[in-house]
Amino acid sequence: MYTSRGERKHDIASEHLSTHEVKPGLFMILVSKAPALVWEAQMTGTGKLGQLVPKQPWPYVNHYSFHILDPDWGHLTIKMSGHPPFGAQAMLNGHEYVACQAQKAGIAFTKQDNYFTTVTNATDLAKVADTLSQKQTAGRLLQLCERWIYTTCLCFALDLEEQKRSVFHYQYSVSQVEYSRNLLFQSGRQMDQIFQALIDRTRAPLDLDRVKTIFGDKKRPHYDKRKKNPTRWGVVVETPTYDLTVFKVHYGKMTLKIYTKGERVLRIEVIVHNTKAYRWGRSLPCFPEIVDRLKGILERFLNAVGCVAAGFASAAPLENLPQPVQVGQTRVGGIDLNQPRMRWVAAAVLALSTSPVGFTASDLAQKVRAMSGQPEAEYGVRRAACTPRQPS
Repeated sequence: MYTSRGERKHDIASEHLSTHEVKPGLFMILVSKAPALVWEAQMTGTGKLGQLVPKQPWPYVNHYSFHILDPDWGHLTIKMSGHPPFGAQAMLNGHEYVACQAQKAGIAFTKQDNYFTTVTNATDLAKVADTLSQKQTAGRLLQLCERWIYTTCLCFALDLEEQKRSVFHYQYSVSQVEYSRNLLFQSGRQMDQIFQALIDRTRAPLDLDRVKTIFGDKKRPHYDKRKKNPTRWGVVVETPTYDLTVFKVHYGKMTLKIYTKGERVLRIEVIVHNTKAYRWGRSLPCFPEIVDRLKGILERFLNAVGCVAAGFASAAPLENLPQPVQVGQTRVGGIDLNQPRMRWVAAAVLALSTSPVGFTASDLAQKVRAMSGQPEAEYGVRRAACTPRQPS
C-alpha cells in the first residue's frame, strides 16, 4: 500500500490490527519516499566500470515499512530502503513487549494505544517492564531482528540463495531510545490540577545548572571534535491541540517531556534522539546501559520536580494561617503575613534555619531588629520567645 507525505504509517497498521484478526507474522507493507544512501557506478575514460561512489545529496527512494506481529514483542516495524545496501531500521515499542509478557504471566490489564489504563497487579507489571534493562535484552533484540529481517524483509530484494552467496549480513546499533514512566490517577480532574501546578512551579526554577545536573552533564570540560555548536537547552510549554499540554525540557540531543495520555494517565518520558552524539556507545550490546542512563535522568528530574513542589503550599492553608488555633492547652494566635513584622519574623526564621546548632529567641530577636530596624524596646527577647509557639 502506497502512502502519501504526512500519513502516519504506524497508525494505519494499528487501525488494521484493531479491526482485523491477525496471526503472528507479516501483515502489512507500506511504501513511502525518503532519502537514502544510493551507490552510483562511475565509468572510466575507456568505458570500463569504475569505482562506486555515493550520490550526494541522498536521493528520495522508495522505503518499505514491514509491519510484523511478533508473539514476544507485539507490533514491530522494519523500514527498509529499496536500493543497495538496503539500509534498515527496526522500530519497537516497549509497551507492546510488556503487554505480551504480562499476558503470558497471567497479569490482568486493559490497554489503550501504547499505555495501560488499568492494572490489577502493578508490582508484577513493573517487574516485567524492568526486564528491558537487563543485559540479556540485547541478545533478545538480536534474535528478534535476525528472526524477521532476512526471511521476511530482505528476501524481496535478495532471495535466500543470493543472501548466502553474497554473505550479506546486518550489523545492529541503537539510534533512538525513549524511556517513560506512567502515573495512573483515579481522578482525571485531580491529574489536571497537579499537572498544571507542576508546570507553574517548575518552569522558572529549572535553570541551566539544574538542567545539566538532571541530564548528568555536571563533569569536567573536555574537548569534543563532534560538538560544532553549543548545546541547546530550554524549558518550553506547548499546546499542540486544545486539550493537550506538553511540558518539555530540551538539552542537546535529549528531551524530557511530561504530558497526559487519555483521561487519567500522566506520562513522564526522556528521549535520546541520536545516541551518536554521546559517549555512551551505540552498538546493540550497549542498549541496557543506555536504558539505565535514561532511567537515572528521569529519576533525577522527578526528584527535582518534587523538591520544587515541596516548597509550595496550597491556597487553603495560607488562608487559614491568620486564624487562632489550639496548641495543647494553650490557645495561640495565627500568623498574618499581611503584617510587616510577621513577614520580618518569617524571613528571620528562614535565615536562621540553616544554622547547624539551631538558634535561640535572642538570636531571633536580634535578626528581626537587624532586618526591620526596630529598637530592642519594640521587639525584644520576650516577644521573640512567643513567636515560635504560633502555628506554622
